[in-house]
Amino acid sequence: MATAGKVIKCKAAVAWAPGKPLSVEEVEVAPPKAGEVRIKIVATGICHSDDHVLKGSLPNVEFPVILGHEGAGIVESIGAGVTSVKPGDKVIPLCLPQCGECSYCRNPESNYCQKFHFSEPQNLLPDKTSRFTCKGKQIHHFVWVSTFSEYTVVPEYAVAKIDAAAPLDKVCLFGCGFSTGYGAAINTAKVKPGSTCAVFGLGGVGLSAVMGCKAAGAARIIAVDINKDKFAKAKELGATDCINPRDFKKPIQEVITEMTGQGVDYSFEAIGHRDTMIAALASCNMNTGVSVMIGVTDSEITIDPTLLLTGRTWKGTMFGGWKSRECIPKLVASYLEKKFNFDLLITHTLPFAKVNEGFELLRAGKSIRSVLLF
Repeated sequence: MATAGKVIKCKAAVAWAPGKPLSVEEVEVAPPKAGEVRIKIVATGICHSDDHVLKGSLPNVEFPVILGHEGAGIVESIGAGVTSVKPGDKVIPLCLPQCGECSYCRNPESNYCQKFHFSEPQNLLPDKTSRFTCKGKQIHHFVWVSTFSEYTVVPEYAVAKIDAAAPLDKVCLFGCGFSTGYGAAINTAKVKPGSTCAVFGLGGVGLSAVMGCKAAGAARIIAVDINKDKFAKAKELGATDCINPRDFKKPIQEVITEMTGQGVDYSFEAIGHRDTMIAALASCNMNTGVSVMIGVTDSEITIDPTLLLTGRTWKGTMFGGWKSRECIPKLVASYLEKKFNFDLLITHTLPFAKVNEGFELLRAGKSIRSVLLF
């Protein structure tokens, strides 16, 4: 392409400081160095994790920063040594890399990677420099992907090449929300046919967990949220019961235990609140129940150890248990074969300039997923 090897000027949403709205600015994006890929982002979803950063509640993120981690685009140019993608390929940048070399990547049962932010902050590319500048200042990357920029630069091992037929304005959700929720049920909990499940929080991730429970053959799926406007969509995607904790005088875990006899087989927390994490744990079967925490929390949790002593399993999930570079192309292929349909999760499609409006919809509980188009 004519732009290869050159600095590209484009639009990006810059977070200059926590607590401030994003500012759409012209930024300069440097060419990719060895082992890197420069991507033209076509579509990006807005995820609650982006909002957590703006509130200052995600650790080790440095400002100013370009957020966004749920995107899809087309390779514009590649650095020396890149072999898995070429200019023109459709790709999804991956917030959870798969370097293929660390002990996690080499373990077939693990989907974590040593290069991920929780082990080594991903505020700069692996050579500890940024490819973004704005008004003469260095701008940080966010988990390397920074999809709130029309162009972004990502290490090759954080890029998945996908089918050329994939609609980028839909499959961007594989970059985080859908993969995380759906995989939490399929891979992390390993939901069994005929089982009972409860999902706390009916945003994009929670509803994807509902879809995962249904795909795994769960007989009963109880959807829990304080926003009853989300119940119709939950039922459409597979929930059999929808309950609002505010409609009951007793704790929701007691309600669910009474509804099911002994509690559910599997529970999922897709919010990131201490109280709902404990409620989700307590609402599963006290001996054989499995509770999966998906939501990101910034606070510590105190629990009664008896909840676990009786035999319950409490697990976390990272990116739904998928090995990112290996599994995302296969998930996209399944989507194209109509094995599942998450288009219902996309409630709003907005031009990129309305990024702050997208965050307002998220905070007000009026959207499931807003997709921004460049």
